[in-house]
Amino acid sequence: MRVPLLDLKPQFAKIRDEVKQAIDRVLETQIFVLGPEVQKLEQEVAEYSGAKFGVGCASGTDSILLSLMAVGVSLGDEVITTPYTFFSTAGSISRVGGIPVFVDIDPETYNIDPSLIESRITPKTKAIIPVHLFGQCADMGPILEIADKYGLHVIEDAAQSIGSKMKLDGQWMTAGAIGHLGCFSFFPSKNLGAYGDGGMVVTNDEGLAEKVRMLRVHGSKPKYHHSLIGANSRLDAIQAAVLQVKLKHLDDWSDARRRHARFYDEAFADTPIKVPKVREENYSIYNQYVIRTGHRDRVMRHLKERGVGCEIYYPVPLHLQRCYAFLGYKTGDFPESEAAANETLALPIYPELSEEQLSYVAECVLEGLK
Repeated sequence: MRVPLLDLKPQFAKIRDEVKQAIDRVLETQIFVLGPEVQKLEQEVAEYSGAKFGVGCASGTDSILLSLMAVGVSLGDEVITTPYTFFSTAGSISRVGGIPVFVDIDPETYNIDPSLIESRITPKTKAIIPVHLFGQCADMGPILEIADKYGLHVIEDAAQSIGSKMKLDGQWMTAGAIGHLGCFSFFPSKNLGAYGDGGMVVTNDEGLAEKVRMLRVHGSKPKYHHSLIGANSRLDAIQAAVLQVKLKHLDDWSDARRRHARFYDEAFADTPIKVPKVREENYSIYNQYVIRTGHRDRVMRHLKERGVGCEIYYPVPLHLQRCYAFLGYKTGDFPESEAAANETLALPIYPELSEEQLSYVAECVLEGLK
C-alpha cells in the first residue's frame, strides 16, 4: 500500500463541479485581480474567524509582511517570535529591516513559551509574532498581557491554523482574531488551500485593515496617489472563487482530521511514540499530525520503504540557519526547538484517508521502532 503525506485528488473529485462553476463565474466577468470575488471571500473568512475585516493578499508570507509594515516595524526594530517555524515568519521581519528575536518553545505543544518572552523585551521591541503551529493556538492569554503591558502589537501567524480555537477568559476565540492582526496562508497544502498562492490578513481594527489594503497596492489610495510605500500583493479572483467553495467544506474536513488524530492517538497509546499534546482549552484542526521519538530517522526510513509519506517540520531551527548566523546564536541556545527538530515527524492526516490507510501508517510506524 502507498499512503502519500497529502493527496488532494480525492478532495477535488468531490468538489469538482462546484469548483468549475466558480471558475467559470470568474471567466464570465473577466475580473481577475481583486474585485467582487475577493471582497466576498474577505467577508467570509473574516466572519469565519470572528474578525471584522479581512484583506486578501498574494501569499501567507505577504500577509505577515504587510502586517509588520502596517504596525510600523522598520529598520532596527525587534520582533519576538519562535525559531521553530517555517522561514517566512522570521524572513518577513528581516525583509522590513527588523530583527527577529527568538524565544524557545513549549516542548508539549511546540508553540512559543510565553514565560520566556518578557525577558527578551528591550526598548527596541515593536511586536510579538506567536505561531499557531500544526493547527493549535499558542497560549495567547499571557502573550496578550505582556503585549498590553509593554505597548506591543501581536501578529498571529495562523498560516497552519485557520479554524483552530482556544478558550480565553471563558470564551472561545478563533485563530487570527485574538491578537491585533492574524495572518493566513492559502498555499495548496493548507487545510484551506487554493489552487496556487494566496493569503489573507484579518483584524478587528479598522485602521489597520485600511492600512493593509493600501499596502497591498503599492500604498496607494486613490489609484496613483501614494501616501505609503507598499507592495504588489493582490489576491486573484480565481483563487478567491475556489476558496469560497472550499470554505463551505472546511469544518467537515477539520472534523475528519480530528477523527484521524484520535485513531492515531489510540494506535500509539502505551507505545514509545509521543503523540501531539493538545491543551485542554484548545481546539486543534491538525494541519499536521506530528509524532515524536528518539528513533525518528529510523522510523522515517522505514515509512518511506513501505510507501508511507512523511515529513520533518522543521529540520533546522531558524536560529541555526546560515542566513541568521549574524545574530550570533549557537547550538544549545534553544534546546527545546533543537530537540523537536531532531525528534519529530509528520504523518498523513488529510481528510480522505481510509481506516485501512490509517491502520497501515500506524503499523509501519511501530514496525520502524523495532
